[in-house]
Amino acid sequence: MAVTDRVEPRSTGRPPLHPAGTKGFRRLAFSQQVSKWDVKLSPYLYISPFFILFAVTGLFPLVYTAWVSLHNWNLIGGQGKFTGLENYAFVVAQPYFWNAVGNTFSIFVLSSVPQVVIALMIAAVLDANLRARTFWRMGVLVPFVVAPVAVGLIFNNLFADQFGLINEMLKGAGLDPVRWHSDSLASHLAIATMVNFRWTGYNALIFLAAMQAIPRDVFEAATIDGAGRLRQFFSVTVPMLRPTVIFVVITSTIGGLQIFDEPRVFDQSGLGGADRQWQTLTMYIWELGWGQRNFGRASAVAWLLFLIIVLIALLNFLITKRIASQGGRK
Repeated sequence: MAVTDRVEPRSTGRPPLHPAGTKGFRRLAFSQQVSKWDVKLSPYLYISPFFILFAVTGLFPLVYTAWVSLHNWNLIGGQGKFTGLENYAFVVAQPYFWNAVGNTFSIFVLSSVPQVVIALMIAAVLDANLRARTFWRMGVLVPFVVAPVAVGLIFNNLFADQFGLINEMLKGAGLDPVRWHSDSLASHLAIATMVNFRWTGYNALIFLAAMQAIPRDVFEAATIDGAGRLRQFFSVTVPMLRPTVIFVVITSTIGGLQIFDEPRVFDQSGLGGADRQWQTLTMYIWELGWGQRNFGRASAVAWLLFLIIVLIALLNFLITKRIASQGGRK
């Protein structure tokens, strides 16, 4: 009977896999997977508080306002029947709505345009080698810290029709007093002055921060080439501030079209004058919501204001971007 040789298995030199080794391998693989998830998800988790807060305080009220605008919503009775676009049609047909639109744009132009120009000039002065620079930089921010109601009361007395300081100065100069609370343009100019008093210093600090980020060697090269300070401001500083200018213009547009505090405290009734000569869109929303107790129509005006702000902001962005691109090509 033939005897066959048995083949012994070769030894690999590795210990056999035991249950404990399998668990360790699985634990290592799971930790590696968690590490990959951490790398991918950590950036989103870091920025998630902003988006959560925006969704709660910004996005939800916006969507809920659109829902309210499509219903007959009363302060006491709450949600009524579905009306579709009836509230929008009613609001657009009202002359007070278009009067508020005109007043809002008039005050916006009178406040935002000088505000950006003056803020640029103040920032250029603060960027120079001044004594007590920290004091002056803090000083321009003081009007922004003052409560809007206090600013409104002070300027309301300054622009009083009979005994206001401005009219007294005009009388002293031999000029006729201005009816600040009667004439539309005069009231818009007074309210725009209040807005500029509060926000010019704030925008000036934004421009100042952008100016200090400009490399100093650029100005040194311009000085060697013979450019004076005025030429450096228009040829070096302003072109390099284009992104900041775009940002300030867009934020000023959003804030200017939502103006409420200054015109609201400019008189005692809070309706924008006897003939509503300075009633803005936000004041009209307040009147519909809390005066007439009709939240559906107030929400419709709020959404129309939102669409107007979006369109104007996009228009400002496209115009400033085109100007910046043309300046870059030059």
